[in-house]
Amino acid sequence: MNPLRVEFCGEWFDVDPSTPFRIGREADLVVDDNPYLHRVFLTIVAEHGLWWIANVGQLLSATVSDATGSVQAWLAPGARLPIVFRTMHVLFSAGATTYDLTVHAEDDVYSTSLTAQTTTSGTTMMPVALTPSQRLLVLALAERVLADPAAGRGTVPSSAEAAERLGWSMTTFNRKLDNVCEKLDKIGVHGVRGGRGKLATNRRARLVEYAVATRLVGPEDLPLLEQAAGGGASD
Repeated sequence: MNPLRVEFCGEWFDVDPSTPFRIGREADLVVDDNPYLHRVFLTIVAEHGLWWIANVGQLLSATVSDATGSVQAWLAPGARLPIVFRTMHVLFSAGATTYDLTVHAEDDVYSTSLTAQTTTSGTTMMPVALTPSQRLLVLALAERVLADPAAGRGTVPSSAEAAERLGWSMTTFNRKLDNVCEKLDKIGVHGVRGGRGKLATNRRARLVEYAVATRLVGPEDLPLLEQAAGGGASD
């Protein structure tokens, strides 16, 4: 097997192909003592000539993407995926905290190219198009995750905190959050629609995971929040 390494918060872990590598609250890679995080959430194993990442938890899901953000998948409980990219980002949320780790392989099985485009009217990640105010909403929710990517973790603010950050009323914020989540739901993004069994906190966390994983927003966009703070929402 080709070597595989995992990076989290500046620490590097070599994965032994002869034994599963466990990620969680009490594992080979201890992510955090967050009580909302499974003791063992993810495992990486070598099987059939490939590396695989599996979700062995019962409640939490993870978002995985390639280095460009143009390929993204939702790793639900019980699911597993082959690790086919040289660099693969893994994002997941437990409670109000979102975590980000990176899996480094020696070779690409598949290669991808970036499909994101930036225009004067907003950001497009085909086929998702955000209006300027929708982009600000996503930035306000993802700000703490984007502000220090090397930290490997960041909290997702409450709706009230994000609305205050933008200078919006709660009515405006909730309406725009509904619009963004509906737009993503229509293209098949899981976990962003509210309803029975789907709390607002989980919806916001899932939105942040998707936006960061697919490069829908990035650290370079954060100055837009300062420019817009207190300016209201016009679209």
